[in-house]
Amino acid sequence: MDTAVRIASRFPEMGTTIFTVMSRLAAECGAVNLSQGFPDFQAEPALFDAMHRHMLAGRNQYAPMAGLPELRQAIVDKVADLYGPRFDVESEVTVTAGATQAIFTAIAAFVRPGDEVIVFEPVYDSYVPAIETVGGRAVFAQLRFPDYAPDWAQVASLISPRTRMIIVNSPHNPTGSLLSAIDLEKLAKLVRGTDIVILSDEVYEHTVFDGVPHASLCGHAELAARSLVVSSFGKTYHITGWKIGYVVGPAALMAEFRKVHQFNVFTVHAPSQLAIADYMQSPERHQSLAGFYQEKRDFFRSLMAATPFELLPCRGTYFQLARYAGLSDLPDTAFAEWLTRDVGVAVIPVSVFYANGQDDRVVRFCFAKREETLRAATERLSKAFVKSG
Repeated sequence: MDTAVRIASRFPEMGTTIFTVMSRLAAECGAVNLSQGFPDFQAEPALFDAMHRHMLAGRNQYAPMAGLPELRQAIVDKVADLYGPRFDVESEVTVTAGATQAIFTAIAAFVRPGDEVIVFEPVYDSYVPAIETVGGRAVFAQLRFPDYAPDWAQVASLISPRTRMIIVNSPHNPTGSLLSAIDLEKLAKLVRGTDIVILSDEVYEHTVFDGVPHASLCGHAELAARSLVVSSFGKTYHITGWKIGYVVGPAALMAEFRKVHQFNVFTVHAPSQLAIADYMQSPERHQSLAGFYQEKRDFFRSLMAATPFELLPCRGTYFQLARYAGLSDLPDTAFAEWLTRDVGVAVIPVSVFYANGQDDRVVRFCFAKREETLRAATERLSKAFVKSG
């Protein structure tokens, strides 16, 4: 139905997220969907049983704005066990409606019109729209291709009196790269003596491979004092549709975060919080995640060896980048669409994570799938591309 209201869009250049676009196309074409980052397998029944138990027990009304005490305590215990600091349950932990909401809320709480926020390209696609929505300006630092390491000298050159926030993301989506302890030291040196807030997106904190420990900002005392750290139960427990995450940070920052959180979400689904709190009592469930996904990474990489794709290093997350420069001259967006329509495998083009559309002929595969799904996808790729040599 046509509307009689003429709308001058506030965001005329802002389109639909690539994840929605490619998943829709995959469904239309009957393609194996290795584009959007969600598992095609279930969590353990114990998690669902716990949810059902709490619902039947009547725990179905509003949770406290900051989250149920049971879950906040479980978060505090987990963070202390992994990284050392023990955050205050009452004032330094907030349960959120997923990590995207947490990120938007943090940006809205601290970024004023005209402020600058440094982000690293390729940049996960929700950061810049959130910055622009509140009137801030994104300033782009580059992760150097092909290892996607930060250039801290460049970051230093981008810091200005208007810099209000720096957003870091490790393990990094879409590249699978990691920040090291040395990187954190360099970041700490850059922000020392400033009022810059750090927002650290660590939703893949438990998906780090090859025995490398995750370098969380929680574990770096100087950075932790100026950081909000975001994580995701959806990513950790294979329940992305539950949309539950959390933020930890010092009380002064959390007080500002909650000023926005209370009005853009207020509270999060209570039975889910209780179920997750119960489930977290067995730490091996998150401790085993790295091994679980490393097996999937290695299985997928072994299958991809039968194709001519050039696999880039994958040090964390459940995403694998691959170059196709020797296979096609198409730009990566066109290549991803062709791969979905004609080959039957949906992927994400990496150029969409750059403000200028930088195209290195790289696409992203999600391997958080059952073995039969990964095998079906790679069989289609092998048939489409004959490996020479």
